[in-house]
Parts: sequence; C-alpha cells; structure tokens
Amino acid sequence: MQFKEYLSEHDIDEYKETNKTIIITYLMNLQKNGKATSTISRNLASIRCFFQYLLNNNMIDEDPTLNLKSPKSEKKIPSILTTEEVNLLLSQPKSSNFKGARDKAMLELLYAAGLRVSEIISLNINDIDLELGLISVKENDNNQRVIPIGTLALDALTHYIATYRPEDPESGNEPLFINYSGSRLTRQGFWKIIKHYTKKSNIDKIITPHTLRHSFAVHLIENGADIKTVQEMLGHSDVSTTHIYSFASDDKELREVYRKSHPRA
Repeated sequence: MQFKEYLSEHDIDEYKETNKTIIITYLMNLQKNGKATSTISRNLASIRCFFQYLLNNNMIDEDPTLNLKSPKSEKKIPSILTTEEVNLLLSQPKSSNFKGARDKAMLELLYAAGLRVSEIISLNINDIDLELGLISVKENDNNQRVIPIGTLALDALTHYIATYRPEDPESGNEPLFINYSGSRLTRQGFWKIIKHYTKKSNIDKIITPHTLRHSFAVHLIENGADIKTVQEMLGHSDVSTTHIYSFASDDKELREVYRKSHPRA
C-alpha cells in the first residue's frame, strides 16, 4: 500500500500518529507527482476503508478520514465536429430512396435539435410540427420539451414524411423513423447508420450520436446563443451536467435564438 510506505518514509505510526493533515499532505503529494484524480480518489477510498476497519475493531478512537472528500473528477471536453465536418457528414445520405431520405432526415434532425438516440428513435410523426418548425420530445418524467428546428432539417423531414411516412389520420401515433420491415428503428440500427456515414465521409474521428449532440450545443454557444436556452433545448435538469443555467422562454424566443445561432438554421 503506497500510503503505508509514505508513512514509513516519514517515520509516522500508521495507527497512532496519522491524522487528517497527514492524509491530506499525502494526497497533495500524489497530485504533485502527476497522479490522476481517479487514482487519488481510489487511494483515499482505500485509506478510508483501512481506518474504518481499525475503528470498528477498537484499534483507534477516531477515524482521521472522517469528512475528507475525494477530489472532483476533471470533466472531459466532449468530442465535437467542426461545422465543416458536420456539413460533410450530413451530405452523405442521398434522398433519392427510402433509406437515403430517412437517414438524411434523421441526421439533420439529430444535429438540428441535439437529441439523444433514445429520443430520436422514440419520435412519432405527430411529434413534428412542420408548419411551425418545432418538435416535441417526451422526457422521462412524462413532460415534454419543444425544440425549434432549422430549415435544412425541416426540408429533409418534410420530404421524408411526405414521400415515405404520410400520417394516417386515424392513428397519428405512428413511429417517425422505421426500418425496412416497418418497425420502429432501434438504437442498434441507428448506431450502424452513424457508423456507415462516418466511414463514407472519411472523417478521421470517432463519431457517435452523442458527438452530434455535443456539436449542436457547442456550435450554438460559439455563435452567440444564450447558454440557458441551449440547456432548455438539451433537456438537462442538472446545471452541473452542461454548466448551463436553466431558462424558461416561450417558443417564439426559442425559435429566434435558434435562427440566429445555429449554423444550419
């Protein structure tokens, strides 16, 4: 155990003399030596278990790790695409047949609205308002959030729906994106589509559906969108998730912010 070696090197009795200051100094020494935050957290967890064992067996009177918090993990910068890479990727599907029109509409919508995979495959035809240029996304708490979509995504959706997914007025609850058998597209199917067009575009990056979601958010902010509005579009309830503040606005304001900020609006 590294901590035991540290105590021995500093002539500290691990049972009687170890206190909170010594543990903090040890953790700071790990940080100084370039150890990752995750490594430091694991070290603290091991030290805490050790002293809890001693305390439970009446070998010490107090636990020196009490109230010591693990260092906060560094938040990795999400992988994003440049606007040029987005344009290249979204230009791959050709709308001359069912698959091309569907894939074009899906990819355009994914980037246009920053949707999660689960959200985009769960969409029904009546969740799209082509006239207003809005989509309604169902969330886990049975609430809905309304997101504006730009003209390029709207054009792709209009073509796809009119040509291949005309809504049955008797139902109004048909899945928007389907496979060849007519069933709702699955998560696995969607990932295969992303992989296929990534390969075709020759973009030297790992691209997942979430890459386009991250790109959506970053590009909006870079182009001047209010970060609170972006949070609303993403549907994040916890501000720490995206460092974006909550913001309530009406559909008109959302559409105006989107129109001015989104590269493909």
